[in-house]
Amino acid sequence: MNLGAPEIILILVALVLLFGAKKLPDLARGVGRSLRIFKAETSKMAADDDDDKPTVVQAQPEQAPPQQAPTPQQIAATPAPALSAEEQARQLEEQAARLRAGAASQADKRV
Repeated sequence: MNLGAPEIILILVALVLLFGAKKLPDLARGVGRSLRIFKAETSKMAADDDDDKPTVVQAQPEQAPPQQAPTPQQIAATPAPALSAEEQARQLEEQAARLRAGAASQADKRV
């Protein structure tokens, strides 16, 4: 995409008309800050990716839900293997569903 002088001037005029001459410096400052933050975060992510050692995640067979929901102490005592964020989120959702099901069954027993 080649932008010549007439196109750039037209874009600048449109910006001045849309935002006003008083708001343009604030807008440019905000864009500059956002770009600096974005660059810093992407460089951190790249550094983190370089530091990480390749890990092999093996699929585990699905287990039947336990009869009784685990207590928070049991959950905290269980060491968590190194998993991807998506896999951890999926496991947490499954644990929450099991806990909800256990709480619902206990509430049904009380009634």
